[in-house]
Amino acid sequence: MAYTRRDVSTLTAAEKRRFVKALLEVKRRGEYDEFVRMHIEYYVSDGEGGLRTAHMAPSFLPWHRRFLLELERALRRVDSSVTVPYWDWTRDRTTTSAPWTKDLLGGTGRRSDRQVTTGPFAYREGNWTLRENITDEEYLTRDLGRSADPIALPTKSDLERALADPVYDSSPWDSTSGKGFRNKLEGWGSGRGPTAWRNHNRVHRWVGGVMVGGASVNDPVFWMHHAFVDLCWSRWQRRHGDHRYLPAKPPAAGSSQYRRIVARHEKLPPWDVTPDALEDHSRIYRYA
Repeated sequence: MAYTRRDVSTLTAAEKRRFVKALLEVKRRGEYDEFVRMHIEYYVSDGEGGLRTAHMAPSFLPWHRRFLLELERALRRVDSSVTVPYWDWTRDRTTTSAPWTKDLLGGTGRRSDRQVTTGPFAYREGNWTLRENITDEEYLTRDLGRSADPIALPTKSDLERALADPVYDSSPWDSTSGKGFRNKLEGWGSGRGPTAWRNHNRVHRWVGGVMVGGASVNDPVFWMHHAFVDLCWSRWQRRHGDHRYLPAKPPAAGSSQYRRIVARHEKLPPWDVTPDALEDHSRIYRYA
């Protein structure tokens, strides 16, 4: 039977406690740091050689769908009642609303070093030491809203611009793709600074701290953010039922994307699964 992922703002106090407890246990067992390492490893940009699967590629959405499922399975081995909640950043838009409460993820970092000092994931609580990172800090950092150079979270109209595009993705299948739902949702735009960060990418920048970069999994909000991104893909699929993951076939030899992206029926590293197999999640989970 399919289980349900719920809006984080609707969780009861007991549900919050169970989610936090399960996440801390996965961290204690050492499993959580494996997820951080995996995301760092597969965070391959346009400018690097080789296959891109997690970002700047059509497989951004199925890759993170499977990644979420792996984390969710780890949580449910601890507590079978737990699922990953989603954070609708088009609605819960302040630094004090869900999920930034003391009984869930805690709030923003202190001004001096951006260290999170509230909530169960604060370093001083002793349960959330960063062991896999791209910097030297062992503590969780955030800068909600970017205090020195403020930006706003994406709006409903920003998201609608992505959802309205009936084509899943388009050539050149990277961060410069101007057409297609995938990049409009992932959020690589032209120009520099805030105008170049849209939807998914802008949320990472708004949270700040460790959420900026390949080690973003170190912040538990990563999963709530990507659960909402996954929900957006589900909504797009319902709206544009005749349109599917693209490309359907691998780029030909001589193409700049030859062997650099995953086509619909190709295996999606590091798993033995294809984007095609990940398009329908209805037998596993649904969204409330």
